[in-house]
Amino acid sequence: MNPALSFWERDTYFDNIDAVVIGSGIVGLNAAWQLRKMHKDLKILVLERGMLPLGASSKNAGFACFGSPGELLDDVEKYGEETVFSLVEKRWKGLLMLRKNLGDKAIDFHNWGGYEVFDSKPKYQACADKLEYLNKHIGPIIGKKEVYKIADRKIKAFGLNRVVGMILNTAEGQIDTGKMIRTLANKVQQAGVLIINNFEVQALQDEGEEVMISSKNGINFKSKRVIVCTNGFAKELLPNYPLLPARAQVLVTKPIKNLKIKGTFHFDDGYYYFRNIGNRVLFGGGRNLDFVGEQTSEFGLTEPVQNRLDYLLSHMIMPYAKPEIDMRWSGIMGLGPEKTTIIKAVSPNVYCAVRMGGMGIAIGSLVGEEVADLVSQSLK
Repeated sequence: MNPALSFWERDTYFDNIDAVVIGSGIVGLNAAWQLRKMHKDLKILVLERGMLPLGASSKNAGFACFGSPGELLDDVEKYGEETVFSLVEKRWKGLLMLRKNLGDKAIDFHNWGGYEVFDSKPKYQACADKLEYLNKHIGPIIGKKEVYKIADRKIKAFGLNRVVGMILNTAEGQIDTGKMIRTLANKVQQAGVLIINNFEVQALQDEGEEVMISSKNGINFKSKRVIVCTNGFAKELLPNYPLLPARAQVLVTKPIKNLKIKGTFHFDDGYYYFRNIGNRVLFGGGRNLDFVGEQTSEFGLTEPVQNRLDYLLSHMIMPYAKPEIDMRWSGIMGLGPEKTTIIKAVSPNVYCAVRMGGMGIAIGSLVGEEVADLVSQSLK
């Protein structure tokens, strides 16, 4: 234990810890919150390496989505119907849980629909021909007969250029991820869970009865249980797990007079995505321009990706305006060879809930609850 800590600091924050959650994103906060609900007397500590959640939870685009037609059809070919539609069901349940737990107003949820836009006639037609198939499988999950429908008539109204077809997801929405994390963190703290920021965990050692937690700032202490929820950064603590970081670059424009788009939009198999934030446009993606270079846990912007975003913004999304960029940033996702999450015991006292696959908003609440259930069972 770092001798610079006072008795009060050590006693309040680092002594007699029952459970430590590493990562204060949507999964970590939900895990801590659910564990507190199940065990009112536990001393639970959430550790966050950044000033704010560092990975993707409050840096993403805020899509409350569960899969565009092109993405889902491609996944069915790769992973099979059972796996894909089971994932859709989990994503939908997770979204409903998020909205129920936090409230639509608190997270600024809007069901303005989501659109997949196509610049290739053959690709568009291939998806359009499969809408009945998708609706048959996904309709019962969502509770709608027609989840997906053709929306070509809206292309002109949205002011889009070089778009030959468009499909609407009637159940897709959008949220404010900053408000989501703030609301969730408030609820967690009100439940009596401690959150410490700027605390980077360097190593974990399961010693049988407790786990030794070593940090980069020299503060080392023990906890009965540890849950790793660092997603894109999880490889640092779980080197043997099939996890890969993936950087996503994003920009937001200054306010646009008479902005025409409203809702969320997917393009080029989901590698590009855009939406309105009030009268601004958020636009992100381009990872497919350099898969190797963007497979990194380093934040940053690259010229090829940003140039492509700028070009598509001006020539496809808003050819009728001259958008000015207000902000640019990046976030780190957690991917792997499969789209399923990893929720399991790493050792007798260490657990993980990682590999959100870019769907943290959709499944984060559910994943947090599932890993909390695992830990709860081990405490009985």
